[in-house]
Amino acid sequence: MNQITSLGRRSFLTASAAIGGGLALGISVPPAAAQAAAVEVGIWVTIAPDDITTVRIARSEMGQGTLTGLAQLVADELDADWRFVRAEYVAPEVNHANKRAWGDMSTGGSRGIRASVEYVRKGGAAARAMLIEAAAQRWSVPPGECTAAISVITHTPTGRTLRYGEVAAEAAKLPVPANVTVKTPAQWKLIGRGVKRLDTKEKLSGKLTYAIDVVLPDMLNASIAQCPVFGGKLKSFDADKIKTMPGVRHVVPVGDAAVAVVADKWYQANTALKALPIVWDEGANAAVDSKQIDLFLSAGLDAKDAALGQKKGDVEAGLKGAAKVVEAVYASPFQNHATLEPMNCTAKFADNKVEIWVASQNGDASLAAAAEAGGVPLSNVKVNKLHLGGGFGRRGMQDYTTQAVLIAKQIPGRPIKLIWSREEDMQQGRYRPITQAKLKAGLDKDGNLTSLHARISGQSILAQVAPARMTNGIDTLAFQGWLADEFGYMGIPNLLIDMAIRNTHVPVGFWRGVNHNQNAVYMECFIDEIAAAAGKDPLDFRRTLLAKSPRHLAVLNAAAERADWGSPLPAGVFRGISQNCGFGAYTAAVAEVSVSKKGELTVHRIVAATDCGYAVNPDQIAAQVEGSFVYGLSALFSSEITIDKGRVAQSNFDNYEVMRLAQMPKVETVLVPSGGFWGGVGEPTIAVAAPAVLNAIFAATGKRVRSLPLTHHDLSHT
Repeated sequence: MNQITSLGRRSFLTASAAIGGGLALGISVPPAAAQAAAVEVGIWVTIAPDDITTVRIARSEMGQGTLTGLAQLVADELDADWRFVRAEYVAPEVNHANKRAWGDMSTGGSRGIRASVEYVRKGGAAARAMLIEAAAQRWSVPPGECTAAISVITHTPTGRTLRYGEVAAEAAKLPVPANVTVKTPAQWKLIGRGVKRLDTKEKLSGKLTYAIDVVLPDMLNASIAQCPVFGGKLKSFDADKIKTMPGVRHVVPVGDAAVAVVADKWYQANTALKALPIVWDEGANAAVDSKQIDLFLSAGLDAKDAALGQKKGDVEAGLKGAAKVVEAVYASPFQNHATLEPMNCTAKFADNKVEIWVASQNGDASLAAAAEAGGVPLSNVKVNKLHLGGGFGRRGMQDYTTQAVLIAKQIPGRPIKLIWSREEDMQQGRYRPITQAKLKAGLDKDGNLTSLHARISGQSILAQVAPARMTNGIDTLAFQGWLADEFGYMGIPNLLIDMAIRNTHVPVGFWRGVNHNQNAVYMECFIDEIAAAAGKDPLDFRRTLLAKSPRHLAVLNAAAERADWGSPLPAGVFRGISQNCGFGAYTAAVAEVSVSKKGELTVHRIVAATDCGYAVNPDQIAAQVEGSFVYGLSALFSSEITIDKGRVAQSNFDNYEVMRLAQMPKVETVLVPSGGFWGGVGEPTIAVAAPAVLNAIFAATGKRVRSLPLTHHDLSHT
């Protein structure tokens, strides 16, 4: 293998301001003097003399609104004026240096709010107490005589007031109180309100800098090619063939399975990469295709090596004694994350230090990946964490971060911006697992469901990305929605849910909603099949089974009521229903669809009910529901990843299709916040869209669709 030597380099100019101010995440940037004078009032808040209050956020913003939601939680406890509130990311290296004072930096599993809520609220409450104490000391009065509201402290007996900015410097010198009491729901002023998001203006004006937008002095650009067959290796490449192409500076190996071209401009790097002669060692998986994988999974449906998810009663005896048995096999393909912004990272290696500019769902993981790839201690890494142009679980993995640092280490002293091409992004994903499910149900003579066996066969995410989280060979994520703490159909006397793990060479990872998506399709469509076999209405049938699960039942009834279930619909329009519980929240949906005689599907409307306990920002919840349905319906309509000759067959959005604007139904969100807990929002609702539509399709056509996507099915009917 050859490596092109540097064709000359300009001296590096240290000017991080060249990023263009894009790291300012709030509505506007306060004056430089005010920024410089801002002081820390506890670790979560800084306050400037002009009252600009900046909330530090450890989680990642990728369009879901977590940044605004967390700021609301802190600002409510702080009693801050929302007009003055801004937000900024906590640097991962600062979190590490302070013994993870800001907590977990991972953003996934709809945990951004629900796993942060207690300690960030206490941070806001502590800052509020410090401000009141500082004002009380200045007035020489007891703190108990003072109150705080909309960034102003008032001495109640005299009516004297001080703005937060006037006492922030004094408050910053006080010890952070060890024990604070957070507000009760009745005391909330910002929590539960649909306040405006903090990041919208910068996005609309183009001021916000995503990782792919980063431009630094003396920066070079890299495009990468990885072995197209997962598990294969890089054998050789001939750099001499492209070294004279415009802009080309370097050709470097990246690990043992990839090669990158580095050039002045990314287009030059990518053009040269396409012309680079590369020899791959494709390994033992070069002949694998989707048909073989399907057969491999199918064999698991009746295999004896199954891990137990949930067991109740005696299913085998129940099925043998059933008056009627219903059986079906369902299947769901690999899915890509297909983020609008492809994987990218900018890295600089110099003086045994690493600095990266990256969009990441896990700042701690980015810090660790950069340190490992650079061969430096964590203290020698600086992470500039930027907004994500889509994550959906993909940016929890750090392969692209590692690659950028490996490239930069071979070209020390210059920032290297690595961007994956769309083709590389599509074909080197960490896909939603492929699974199949065999379901068997037993009914008594009155049409009551007495026994249910659900067998999953498919890949395990944990076996690949976090084997230490498996217990006795069980991947609990594979049973999402079906374990006792989420499964609502506890009225079934005999129940068995198990899984045969069938891992392939295709890498899998967390995909928005993870396994709830497939499992909800399998269970909710099969419940409809059972109801039909029993001659019962799908809603009434579910109500009986959910009688012991009041929160499940409440969202089901809320969706049905808003959709006016059972009332007449326009000619040719039919309804379908589904429910699910996941990520600490309860969801249900009713879909209204029509299918033309030729099989043309139109989804007119979906009513979605959700109970996430406490609703931080109702407007954001509605937006999340709508966005999740785009994702879930895309997987239903047309998206799938297939394997041919060991590699992904799809390469771009022309053959990995996502739903079009014209396909988007009207979405009505019904909030059923029962309180008492903090549930997720961004992922729970995605699971109910597809099964509700599929059940409506059956109502319209009499055809059961048991495998995705719909592009493989003829929905025409008479």
